[in-house]
Amino acid sequence: MMHRRSETLHGARGAARRLLALLAAALLPALVAAAPPGGEVVRLATTTSTENSGLLRAILPAFQGLTGYRVDVVAVGTGKALRMGRDGDVDVVLVHAPPAEARFVEAGYGVNRRAVMYNDFVLVGPARDPARVRGLMDAAEALRRIAAAGAPFLSRGDDSGTHKKERALWRAAAVAPQGRWYRETGQGMGRTLQMASELGAYTLVDRGTWLSQRARLALEVLVEGDARLRNPYSVIAVNPARWRDVNYLGAMALIAWLTSPEGQARIGAYRIGGEVLFHPVAVPPKE
Repeated sequence: MMHRRSETLHGARGAARRLLALLAAALLPALVAAAPPGGEVVRLATTTSTENSGLLRAILPAFQGLTGYRVDVVAVGTGKALRMGRDGDVDVVLVHAPPAEARFVEAGYGVNRRAVMYNDFVLVGPARDPARVRGLMDAAEALRRIAAAGAPFLSRGDDSGTHKKERALWRAAAVAPQGRWYRETGQGMGRTLQMASELGAYTLVDRGTWLSQRARLALEVLVEGDARLRNPYSVIAVNPARWRDVNYLGAMALIAWLTSPEGQARIGAYRIGGEVLFHPVAVPPKE
């Protein structure tokens, strides 16, 4: 009975994803036709990971060429991106913190939330690995070992999606990190990685940013593969009912394109050193 219910639920979810993909494909031409010829701006607040990885520089020119919109990107942590959306300072957000995203929508600040892609987090650190975490598949256990060893750990400490994930992992480890071994940088992912490399410290990083910067760092991936390290991204339009001056049509055009077959294909095709950085999820694979 449970097996049949699971199959039914999986089938329903697959049908829903296919329907959303069809709706995005149908909506995109209408939104493109409505785009102003003068190159109106769409203000996008997003995470440093999408910027540091080079993804947006690779894919947004296609959207801009198709629609005539110009996308102004503000790369900040997820917490700040959502605050900018809450305050009506941007038109659309692309972020990676599902609980915070849900609260943003439930409070009426955002509408039309759509899953776009995912990558994962990895725990990196010095090759000598003083906490002996190399090869672990349990991220919480790795953090417990780092804390027990008093090995240096750098946290972004900036309310970003990465910081939120890190805090959730410390909770799972039943550890309240504190002391001289634990430092908050208050910086973005790129700068935090540089500092960790210089100090021989551990840190948590999204795989996309890691792949784009690893050649310049004296760090190695030590822990990966834990299901808790999965990192989903969603795009959300700022609610025009709260902020009448937001570019809602532009936001919806961007959402429709990111979740369309073309946008998803461009996301999936972006690679560094032959490795895929982000896996599209809005358009299901052909069966």
